[in-house]
This record gives sequence, structure tokens and C-alpha cells, in this order.
Amino acid sequence: MKRKEFIKGSAIIGASVAFPGLIKATSGLVGETNSRKVYRVLNANKTMVGTLPVLRAFAGDHNDYVSPYVFFDEFGPVEVDPKAPPLRVEAHPHAGVIPTTYFLAGNGHHRDSLNYDFQIGKGDFMMFTSGRGAIHMEETGQKLYDDGGLYHGFQIWLNMAAKDKFIEPATEVFRPEKMAELTHADYHAKVVLGELLGARSKVETLFPVFYYHINLKPGAKMEIPVEANHNAFIYVIKGNIETEGRKEITANQVALYERGKNYINIFSEAGAEMLVLGGQPHNEPVYAYGPFVMTNEQEINRCIRDYQAGKMGNPDMVNAKR
Repeated sequence: MKRKEFIKGSAIIGASVAFPGLIKATSGLVGETNSRKVYRVLNANKTMVGTLPVLRAFAGDHNDYVSPYVFFDEFGPVEVDPKAPPLRVEAHPHAGVIPTTYFLAGNGHHRDSLNYDFQIGKGDFMMFTSGRGAIHMEETGQKLYDDGGLYHGFQIWLNMAAKDKFIEPATEVFRPEKMAELTHADYHAKVVLGELLGARSKVETLFPVFYYHINLKPGAKMEIPVEANHNAFIYVIKGNIETEGRKEITANQVALYERGKNYINIFSEAGAEMLVLGGQPHNEPVYAYGPFVMTNEQEINRCIRDYQAGKMGNPDMVNAKR
């Protein structure tokens, strides 16, 4: 069976540290004293995965502040012409992580070594629980090929706890009705994972984690509750927000927060769209080798041997047209 060579570090490059600007206008958070402090602000960097342009916010670093997440890509937004060759990431393995995919626009095609082959689209959320190892291929979907349009979304990896690293792999797709929504005079929030202000997602996870897609209206502020011992960070998709200390976070920047307090306070003068993510940190070693994320070198070597021996599946079959 023909095997693909696996290149060390092939999917891992980091983001750059940013120096956040300060809000020069009147602050929208005057009097807010119970807010978490911002530890650091990151700029997402442009890179390519296969033929797909992405913005990478972090990749295997800053784990004290992003765990249980470990990797963050925004793909697109990119305009796809009708009948154009698909934007594609060839078949590749994962182990020890849960790549999640969430679509804001367009649709995608997923095929894997677990015999799943399907289309996913706007508002859908996929979890590829790789466990002991599996292979998948990703590309722009059939509807985009037929009609063209905007392709935009996120692939964000959840790190798996040490006890779950070698469980059986699984693929799950969740449609919007599995997620909760909140509509308020100041904001609209979609609860992809976890619970926010009484609205709970029906998507089950192996450990406590949250994933909120929030649109904040112009002139509005929001107090987001978080467990004091959980990590939390914000990625701004559009617009800009003010957070503690009059810090301004703009599009394609990530604000990493310190733990210890139960609220994140944000304000947007002109409105903003963002992802708010976090959860219970694993507090375990992280050892990454491309798309394998384990807790030590011995586990990484086991993954490499299993992949080369075909135990994760056949990449040529996953790539093949059906």
C-alpha cells in the first residue's frame, strides 16, 4: 500500500504577538472593575494549507491560555468561481486532537478513513475526534462548485486529554438546531458548545469547553460569564472591540485572558463579530508533531508507526474521487 510521507511540523506555524492599541474615544466600559485582564494580544498570520488560504491565530503555543484548544485557523473568506477547481487539503492524518469545523458561508466536502463522505454548509459544526488516529480530506463543496460564492469558516482543534488520546476515532456533524441561540437588544449569540446565560448547546463534549459566535451591535456592551479557573479568549472576525484597560482588539486579532475572575467585559462602538472560546485547561504536557498532538515523544512515535503501517487508513483511498 502506497504511503504518503509525513513532514515534521508541516501544519504548525504560530501567530505573532501584537501590541494592542488603546481606545482614544470615551470608554464604553467605565466603571467595569470585575473584568478579566488581557494577558496578550496576537495577530493571525496568513498561510496556506493545501490550496486553501488561511489566517492562523495560534498553533501549539500559548497553551496556558488557550487549552483545551490547541490550534486555530480561519479559512477564507475567499470568493470561489463556478466550476473552478476545488480549494483542497489532501488526505492527511490526525491523532490525539479533535479538529472542529464551523461554516460562516459556503459549503465543504469531507471524506475520511472512517467511511464518512458528506457535504457540510453554513451554520454546521463538525467534530473529527481523531483519537488513536484517522485520515481525512477537506475541500470546497458541491454547491460552491456548481454556483460559486463565498467560502468562509473556521477549523479549530480541541486537544484531547491524556486519558482519551487513543480512543476509537469518530466523525460527527451537528446542524444548527443542535446549537442554542440568544437574541438580545445588544447582541445575538450562537452557542456552538457549552452554555451561555442559560442557553445550552446539545452538542456533547469529552470535557468542559465553550464556543460562542457573537455579533455585538453598535454602541453595545456585554458581560460574558466564565468559570474562574477556565481559560477564555476572543477572536475578532469583523469590526473591533474594547476590552479591559481600554485595549482595542481589531479584526483578525486574538485577546488571551488571564484566569481568576468570572467575567469578560467587552464594548463595541461600531459593532463587531467574534468568536469567544475556552474551557477547562488540561494542565498536561503538549507534544505536537504536525497534526499529531500527544503528551510525550513515545506517543508521537507510536502515531507515526501506526500511520506508516496503514492503521489510520489509506490516504490514497480517502483522496480518490467517488
